[in-house]
Amino acid sequence: QVQLMESGGGSVQPGGSLRLSCAASGYTFSNLCMGWWRQAPGKEREGVAAIDGDGNTSYVDSVKGRFTISKDNADNTLYLQMNSLKPEDTAMYYCAADLALGIGVSGGYCYKEGYDMDYWGKGTLVTISS
Repeated sequence: QVQLMESGGGSVQPGGSLRLSCAASGYTFSNLCMGWWRQAPGKEREGVAAIDGDGNTSYVDSVKGRFTISKDNADNTLYLQMNSLKPEDTAMYYCAADLALGIGVSGGYCYKEGYDMDYWGKGTLVTISS
């Protein structure tokens, strides 16, 4: 059983930065494909960024060049550095993990767009507003 707990959300002005963290437990962290998803009010949940067991990363087009996903295998922690934040980045952000090995990352998702993940955190709220 993988447990995930996000932190680091908050309210910032447009152009600001936030770093989200996700503490993972219950599985060999380095083997997991992990991702950040978000859900804005009235919209479907979407993948934002993903990183696989080999450290390969992928981003959705809307955050490329602004967001960076990374992980610390020693601390079992996933990060999302978010810079140049925009009002449209406002959403609940979720950390997710998948146990499948060797699936790679694509378009901000583990494996492929829309691929569902095995485990989810409860989310952390990010609000971008002036």
